[in-house]
Amino acid sequence: MANLTPNSSFSLTLRLQIPNRVGMLASVTQAIATTGGNLGQIDLIEQTRKESTRDLTVDAASTEHAETIVQAVKALPDIKLLSVYDRTFNLHRGGKISIASRIPLRSVSDLAMAYTPGVGRICTAIAQDPNEVYNLTIKQNTVAIVTDGSAVLGLGNLGPAAALPVMEGKAMLFKEFAGLDAFPICLATQDTDEIVQTVKNLAPVFGGVNLEDIAAPRCFEIEQRLRQELDIPVFHDDQHGTAIVTLAALFNALKLVHKSIGEIHIAINGAGAAGVAIARLLKKAGAEKIWMCDSKGILSTNRTDLTQEKQEFAVKAQGTLAGAMQGADVFIGVSAPGVLTPEMVQAMAKDPIVFAMANPIPEIQPEVVDKNVAVIATGRSDYPNQINNVLAFPGVFRGALDCRAQAITTTMYLEAASAIASLVKPSDLDREHIIPSVFDERVVSAVAAAVQRAAREEGIARS
Repeated sequence: MANLTPNSSFSLTLRLQIPNRVGMLASVTQAIATTGGNLGQIDLIEQTRKESTRDLTVDAASTEHAETIVQAVKALPDIKLLSVYDRTFNLHRGGKISIASRIPLRSVSDLAMAYTPGVGRICTAIAQDPNEVYNLTIKQNTVAIVTDGSAVLGLGNLGPAAALPVMEGKAMLFKEFAGLDAFPICLATQDTDEIVQTVKNLAPVFGGVNLEDIAAPRCFEIEQRLRQELDIPVFHDDQHGTAIVTLAALFNALKLVHKSIGEIHIAINGAGAAGVAIARLLKKAGAEKIWMCDSKGILSTNRTDLTQEKQEFAVKAQGTLAGAMQGADVFIGVSAPGVLTPEMVQAMAKDPIVFAMANPIPEIQPEVVDKNVAVIATGRSDYPNQINNVLAFPGVFRGALDCRAQAITTTMYLEAASAIASLVKPSDLDREHIIPSVFDERVVSAVAAAVQRAAREEGIARS
């Protein structure tokens, strides 16, 4: 718990009955502060001459920390704890998304047009001209979010049911940020052939497919085969969304330290889906010296245990992550908590850039090395420079669907990264602001425009 900061993912509401005496509420806030909780909103629910009922919102750092806070409040004399609820669980109760009709049904004539018999004319029109499905149905604006539950966040193979809350959340982000109607498809299989066939069978409904939380190396084959066999965009966000935003952040970080991407030494820790995709996109952007590490150290040509994807980045060097960090200009972590030490950072080149993106606990806590680096970024919202996929995937799909792109390409990734980076004006660029906010309303339109431009230049836009 010492390494974690209270945050809203472990947020509680405590309903308390408090005597109307001087110092009673202060004793509650003091107990919360003493146990390390972060006090938020205080609402007065009811008040009488003798006592008041209040709801206190408190952020904790973990489930155990939340329980410590609750017990500290319970122990206070004369304070009655009426109820406790976990705000995150409460938010998810009943699910986070729903399907709503775009048009009202108020009369028999509305029903006759929306459903039988009028809908038969629409079916016939699509049968005669299959392209009309984009004009006359939801397909033009709909994304399938497909998972097998084998790599849920950083939690591992939890299966399809446990993956559903993440996919619901993803659908919310598509809708809120890009106006896209996305739906979670959690498959009860982890067989590559079955996944590919199932997605192909579902494809007529959707304008695009977003693959999510599918473990490596299976995810590489699934994406590759679906791209070959479908005529709609397929995008594995864990790979390419992460890579786009990482490159955007790196573009701006390099401006601050006056280094070019072609001359720097990059150390990447984590050689799964995200790490490989980042390395591939960095190479496309001009990076030449990339040393990747997995849990066994540097991906060396001398190793015999490398997958096909890892072999792409094998180098002659051998050793551990510490060896890869010697003289590195940039560290990019998509791996595990606490694997980067202050000593490794001190061994880097002048003005080092550190992207410690493991979630929820980064490879190194920013405050530990803040004074020793030029720029540090994480995947967390409670530190500056959050590298968050939501900066990429809504705009990528918005652009791809709007021009009816047949695929999503590496050129689109590069253009999207450049578009995101360009939203931070030179006058605003500093070590704590290398990437725009996820709530910056310009992001989706900028990324969508860049994707459409690339699609047209590559000749794969169909409208």
